[in-house]
Amino acid sequence: GSDCPPMTLPSPTHGVKEAYNMRCGDLLREAWVPRPALAPKLTFRQQARAWWQACRPPFFITAAIPVTLALALTFRLQGSIRPGQWATYTLLLAGCFMGLTIANLANDLFDHILGVDGGDNIGGSRVIQSGLISPRQLSIVLLLLTPATLAVGGLLILGLPPALRPALWALSVFAVGSAVFYVAPPIRYGHRALGEVFVCLNMGFIMVSASATLLLGRFEPCSLALALPVGLMVGGVLYYQSLPEIETDLAAGKLTLANTLGKAGAFLLFRLWWPLVWLLLCNLWAAGLAGWPVVLCLAGLPFYLAACRRIRLAGDGDWLPLDAHGHLVRKCYLISGAALILGVLL
Repeated sequence: GSDCPPMTLPSPTHGVKEAYNMRCGDLLREAWVPRPALAPKLTFRQQARAWWQACRPPFFITAAIPVTLALALTFRLQGSIRPGQWATYTLLLAGCFMGLTIANLANDLFDHILGVDGGDNIGGSRVIQSGLISPRQLSIVLLLLTPATLAVGGLLILGLPPALRPALWALSVFAVGSAVFYVAPPIRYGHRALGEVFVCLNMGFIMVSASATLLLGRFEPCSLALALPVGLMVGGVLYYQSLPEIETDLAAGKLTLANTLGKAGAFLLFRLWWPLVWLLLCNLWAAGLAGWPVVLCLAGLPFYLAACRRIRLAGDGDWLPLDAHGHLVRKCYLISGAALILGVLL
């Protein structure tokens, strides 16, 4: 529970369809709205709690596992980790956490401006709607954090052989741009049922392979095979998060993979998703890219079955309460990711 004073910030007065067609100047004005003049002053502790809430720390594991997997691959190929590689790993973690924070803050800001997080929608961290953080404050942090994240990436890329730098620069700019334009106009690919695709690409293929390249100083093709199940796992976390909002997102004009499929189709895909991930993980063992500990991913089966049971019980009724059980899928991800890292190490 938060000790911040309760308050509600009204949603923008324009409709969602109008917001999608907003001119750049209008969009910038909405992004520069301050906290209401009569809003209670927050203590330092309250502000810290609000920003911590906006960062959504439970989802940091989605960045920690891909980078740590790249470190495990480095150890597998070299037999040890050099001191300089530990420093690179630390900077990679910092940069990836910063990139994930950009995505979370931009999601809060632009879904508020577009009216998607208004009303009964439970999306985002709700820091704007509760009056804890203003759109202006989020915009300022995004303007500072985006170049800072690119600077961390640039510092890492400078340590690579010159032939590898252009590709890594392109991937870095693409990843940071994807974090912003997940919901930001005019691209807002997260509103076009492409969220899982881009998350799989960014948090799987790019994060694992680019991290391995930065650690090893060369591109390692087998990193792509390791990246595929990781990307699907992160996509699976995002996919479950969209299930409780199938109806509210659709009413707000936001298309997701889940509401495009409808409840029956969305449930069927969820039932297939994690078994496919586990099949891919076990296949890595069969292919000699990971050791037997990778099969420990099946320890997540009880959490997967519990999530399936919750969805089945919801049936055609209200799916909003499913949001309280997102931890079940995050546990599937954590267990499967840890099993993969252990399998690559041994």
